[in-house]
Amino acid sequence: MTTTQSPLTGTVHRPGDPGYPAAVTGYNLAVVHAPALVVEARSADDVAAAVRYAAAHDLRVTVQNTGHGARRAAGPDTLLLRTGGLDDVTVDPDARTATLGAGATAGQVTAVAAAHGLALVAGAAPTVGVVGATTGGGIGPLVRSLGWAADRVRSFEVVTADGEQRHVDADSEPDLFFALRGGGGGVAVVTSMTTGLVELAGFWGGPVFFPGAAAPAVLHAWREWAPTLPTEVTTSIALLRLPDLPQVPAPLRGQFVVHLRVASTGSAEDGAALLAPMLTAAPPMINMVGPMPYSQIGAVHMDPADPAPALDAGCLLRDFPAEAADALLAVAGPDVQTPLLVAEVRQLGGASAAPPAVPDAVGGRDAGWSVFALGMLVPPVAEQVPAAVRGVVDAVSPWRSGLQHNFAGGQDLTDAWPADVLARLQQVTRDRDPEGLFRPAQPLPR
Repeated sequence: MTTTQSPLTGTVHRPGDPGYPAAVTGYNLAVVHAPALVVEARSADDVAAAVRYAAAHDLRVTVQNTGHGARRAAGPDTLLLRTGGLDDVTVDPDARTATLGAGATAGQVTAVAAAHGLALVAGAAPTVGVVGATTGGGIGPLVRSLGWAADRVRSFEVVTADGEQRHVDADSEPDLFFALRGGGGGVAVVTSMTTGLVELAGFWGGPVFFPGAAAPAVLHAWREWAPTLPTEVTTSIALLRLPDLPQVPAPLRGQFVVHLRVASTGSAEDGAALLAPMLTAAPPMINMVGPMPYSQIGAVHMDPADPAPALDAGCLLRDFPAEAADALLAVAGPDVQTPLLVAEVRQLGGASAAPPAVPDAVGGRDAGWSVFALGMLVPPVAEQVPAAVRGVVDAVSPWRSGLQHNFAGGQDLTDAWPADVLARLQQVTRDRDPEGLFRPAQPLPR
């Protein structure tokens, strides 16, 4: 397959080609792809041609947009299909929907929607691809008030393992529609998606940073405070060991800090009153909370935009009692030497627990909390990171209630869904991809 021998409008790279190194590189630099070839698609026809080519040449297909969700490397038996070029975004303000290509990021879609006073329900980072996050569920900074991103999808355009392009919605392809909303997306290649938007121009919220030495007091105060909040408020907290790098704000550079995140669809007055108890837990270093346009939703979590080599894992919790907070502090608190960049807890519930209008594969609706840990695989701590990440998940295991697909970090996904949902996902995969052509970053358990 070459651009001169096929109808591709995208670009094809093979090992040794000048563009190959850049084409195999994604956001997570720890995942080093070495595929037989890379296809940078520019159209759904490109995707279909690439899938047919892979099937004809006994290659597996791994799909990557930004690479935030990369977990395992594509090897020489694989065609790496890059979808970043499929980044068109169209908003229908009357229908309150966005139709977006598989390469569109949350920041791109949010900017277009904001011009109409509408908001995309997506993840916390504007640089993350919307389709990838949504097919895995989609937890955002307002998940307790707006719910899961997957619940709002109206339809997909996909290419299945037979190389055919298909329109997928609740009526035309109910099994695929079910599986692609929360099942991880490994059963087909999504080329575009139409999703519902929310009438929301702004929110109240932002980050508050406390000194790391105050972590025990702040974490325990947060643990008691969060359950008192109405569902219009979503909050999380992170223990951060920030690097001494120019892109980190000067007061936080090279520091161990506690990062409180809060976002509300309610009024600024109500939000300020609700936040007040947390501001007495310890003197804040920085308080950036206030009214914000929805286009600034990424400011709540302040996730790094630059690619880096990382390893992460997480799990869901039934509850987060004092003992769980102490267990987290024992492996990531101020008295511990650890290579972790972040150990976080998010409060769930509210809209995230509500059943969708059309049943989907999103798991974890009964979880009250999630825990996540991440470390950078850089010298001199790279070898210590895997044990440190596992240590956080193990520390809170007495309260564990399963996994969330997008935050599983390569763990076995058996408990990411109820048994009946997992069985249905496995059956859809057997029906739609019997030869195992697609090789997703997070495969379903056999």
